Amino acid sequence: MKSGRPERGEYADYAQSDIDYVLGDDAVAVLRAQGEHVVALLSSLGNVDGLTYAPGKWTLKEVVGHLIDDERIFAYRALCVARREPRPLPGFEENDYVAATHFEQRTMDSLLDEYRSVRAASLAFFTALTEEEWLRRGMVNGYEASVRGLAFHVAGHELHHLRTVNERYLG
Repeated sequence: MKSGRPERGEYADYAQSDIDYVLGDDAVAVLRAQGEHVVALLSSLGNVDGLTYAPGKWTLKEVVGHLIDDERIFAYRALCVARREPRPLPGFEENDYVAATHFEQRTMDSLLDEYRSVRAASLAFFTALTEEEWLRRGMVNGYEASVRGLAFHVAGHELHHLRTVNERYLG
């Protein structure tokens, strides 16, 4: 079942510019294709220890770790909304999450293995949703979001970071 494309009001206002880059109206197809692209791109680089584009910016491995964390959180939010969680869901501080772990000490292969696992879990969840579940809404970090809005957020957020990787880390 296709998710359909979310409309304004189904995701955070700050995500609009990222979601605008997501093509189509099928979150599952987009996430599947993007996942394959991310793995192909990053696995071709080998182990890129310490690669950053400016002092104080995340390393490439930290970016990959952040993508993993963000997808886990947004997939969890989508699960909660799809299952009609009545309580508002909290936000998170991405810089604190990255600082609290050691992505740079891992190999790119281990990060990509984890990325694949997280993406596979997200795809399994999203693939099983009904039309009604895709449209359910809940409160997330102070804004109303639909399940499909959260799925498109994952895709748009990843595209945002891929543009940065291509332009600043690899460009």
